[in-house]
Amino acid sequence: MNDLLELLIQPLRYPFMVRGLLASVMVGTLCAVVGTYVVLRGMAFFGDALAHAILPGVAVAYLLGANVFWGALLMGLFTAIGIGYVSRRGQVKEDTAIGVIFAASLALGVALLSTVQNYSVDLTHILFGDVLSVSTRDLWLTAGLGLVVLLAVVVLYKELLVISFDPVLAATLRLPLSTLQYLLLVLIALTIVVSLQTVGVALMVAMLVTPAATAYLLTRRLWHMMIVGAVVGVLSSVGGLYLSFYVNIASGAAVVLICTGLFVLAFLFSPGRGVVWSWLRRQEGSAASALETT
Repeated sequence: MNDLLELLIQPLRYPFMVRGLLASVMVGTLCAVVGTYVVLRGMAFFGDALAHAILPGVAVAYLLGANVFWGALLMGLFTAIGIGYVSRRGQVKEDTAIGVIFAASLALGVALLSTVQNYSVDLTHILFGDVLSVSTRDLWLTAGLGLVVLLAVVVLYKELLVISFDPVLAATLRLPLSTLQYLLLVLIALTIVVSLQTVGVALMVAMLVTPAATAYLLTRRLWHMMIVGAVVGVLSSVGGLYLSFYVNIASGAAVVLICTGLFVLAFLFSPGRGVVWSWLRRQEGSAASALETT
C-alpha cells in the first residue's frame, strides 16, 4: 500500500508534473464534452482535418517569433468558418469542402515549416504533444478558453441538442440554425487548439473522438455521454501522464493508448451492447433452440 501511494505521490514532487496533470484533467474533460457532438454528428473527419489545418498558423507564429498558441487559434477559427461557409454554399458537400481546405492548409503548413531549419526539433511537441512542458501561462490559457467552451455548451445545451438530432425540428422552432452550426464549428476549433500541447496535431482526433465513442457504447443520453466521456478522458489523460513519467514514452501517445484501451474494454464488455455479451446471448439462444428441437 505504501509503495502504491509512493508511486502516486512521487511525480507530484515536480512542478512540471503538477501543471501537466492539471492541464490533462482540463483537456480530458473538454475534449470529451465537445467530442460528444463530434461523434453524434459524424464529424470525426472534420476534427482531424481541423487539427492538421492549423499548421500554417503555427508556422507563421513561429517564424514571427510569436506565441504559436495564438497562431494556431487564429488559423483554427479561420479554417472552421471557411469550411462552414464553403459547405453552406451548396456547391460542394461538406466532406469535399473539408478535404479541399484540409489539404491546402496542410500543404501550406508543411511548406512554411520546411523553411525553418530546426523546425523538426522545435515544433515536435506541436505534432505529438508535450504536456510536461506546459507553463503556468499555458495553464491559464487552457483554463480560460476551456471554461468559455464549456459555458457555451451549458448555455446552449438544448439548442445544440436539437440541431444535432433533429435539424427539421430546429427549423420549425425557428432556431438560428446557421449561427448554431458555425458556433459548434468554432467550439470544436477552440477545443483542438487548447488540447494541442497535450496530445499534439497528429493525435488530436483520438482525444476528441475516443472518449465520446467509449461513452456512446455505455449510455445513450447526451448529458450522460458527456459525463462518462469526461471521466474516460480524465482517466486516460492522468493515466497516460503517469505512464509517460515511469516508462519514459511520449505523453501524448501514452494518453491515446490508454484511452483506446478503455474503448476496447467498453466495446467488448459494455452492458447489453458489448461483443462478449452479444456472443453469450447468441450461444444461449443456440442452446435453447437445440433443446427445443430435441
